[in-house]
Amino acid sequence: MSAVGAMTDGAGPDVRHGRRILIIWAVANVIFVPIVIWVLGPHIPPYDASQQSTDQHNVNVVLSALATPVLLMIWVYFGYSITVFRQRGPEVVDGPPIEGDPRIQVTWLAATTVIVIALAVYGTVGLLPSSAAGAGGGQGPNPLSKPPNAASALQVQVIGQQWLWTFRWPGYGGVQTPYLVLPVNRWIAFHVTSLDVSHSFWAYELGVKADAIPGNDNVAFVRPTQLRSFQIRCAELCGLWHGHMNTTGQIVSQSAFDTWIAQARVRYQGVTQQLPPYSHVYYPAPDQRAG
Repeated sequence: MSAVGAMTDGAGPDVRHGRRILIIWAVANVIFVPIVIWVLGPHIPPYDASQQSTDQHNVNVVLSALATPVLLMIWVYFGYSITVFRQRGPEVVDGPPIEGDPRIQVTWLAATTVIVIALAVYGTVGLLPSSAAGAGGGQGPNPLSKPPNAASALQVQVIGQQWLWTFRWPGYGGVQTPYLVLPVNRWIAFHVTSLDVSHSFWAYELGVKADAIPGNDNVAFVRPTQLRSFQIRCAELCGLWHGHMNTTGQIVSQSAFDTWIAQARVRYQGVTQQLPPYSHVYYPAPDQRAG
């Protein structure tokens, strides 16, 4: 009996090969799925510097854990087929025509359908306003998903311009700083906008990524949970020096933040007096580039 026939005619060899493949696949899952979850999982970005990045990290670990058995099935099946069904001997001849097996096709289709639908439900429920505690991705000026105490969140305006980021603080006299310092365990409302072209504010370790569009107030919520530094990059091609449009932010204690912002108000007082009144968007003259 040919190898292909043994796999498709429902005879004894078909059952034996199927059992062997399933056993190898099951053993591989027992070995590799825990490795993905507990060994590789802690190193899957964006880590856990904020509540939003923790949620994203958990989703990435779940996706990786669910993808592992699918990938292992493909590898085991091909590895088994190459090893067991390859033609041996010096003579090379064409094998018999390949015939499909409806059982395998239906099983594969059903399994992948269940996985995709389950992931869609899982992701949708996580984004519903009733279960989400705010979002790290900008959702325009009126986000559907807000934290319970969004009204008391610290307001920080993120202003993109070629090729740097500046940050304005409406709750502290409208002072504008070239550095971003945030208090730990406090909700932050980023209001992201641009003065010239489209940029994208990406606070990598915080799990925040919001487009900076001229004339648009793009709001993103985040709650930092660790004292640490974090990267800030532009994730939208914005011109010649796009790759250099990055800086580093800092998460500090509330008392350290209070001291820093008080010093910043004094240090940048002269600049603040030259700025226009705080607004969600700005339309500077063509020959100017200041917020």
